[in-house]
Amino acid sequence: MEQATPDEVTNMLPLVSEQRRCEALQFKHTFGQFACLKTYLMLHQMLVEMNWIKAGEDLLFERNEHGKPSLKEYPHIHFNISHCPNALAVAVDNENIGVDIERFHPFSPALLNYTMSPAEIESINQSPAPEQTFTAYWTQKEALFKYLGTGIRGDIPLLLNHVPTGVQLHTKINEAKGYAITLASKKESL
Repeated sequence: MEQATPDEVTNMLPLVSEQRRCEALQFKHTFGQFACLKTYLMLHQMLVEMNWIKAGEDLLFERNEHGKPSLKEYPHIHFNISHCPNALAVAVDNENIGVDIERFHPFSPALLNYTMSPAEIESINQSPAPEQTFTAYWTQKEALFKYLGTGIRGDIPLLLNHVPTGVQLHTKINEAKGYAITLASKKESL
């Protein structure tokens, strides 16, 4: 994320809605500001390319009681945004969708026990790349929470045992860049 510089943040500020500028400037760190602005621009570009909005049109966000964003003027457009220090992700569909991207990082036994089922813990412990396996499971859980629009709640360890009928979890590992990404949708593939 070499692009996440104060100069790039300054360059992007006039390209987004006033609402998004205010949100971006609430972040204290450059990366948070950059991610907020860049994902807005990515979403906007995707929607223009899909002919769902007009170029130059401002996107106005609203959030449900758990923080899931939607577009105030386009309730039929479903999207989700995620970022980590290694990458940004934006997903758009005409049906509900959730996306999560996370960098690989060490985890403690307490975090493992709090977030993973016994079968997942065994899989992580037996993995030749436990941090990658843990991150893959976590992105699946968070993408599903985002799909459901509930926020992180309930029985986190057993969440993947209760994926709604028809919902697919598509996970990819990028070893070179050090992250995992999961998309939760009713689509058969990414």
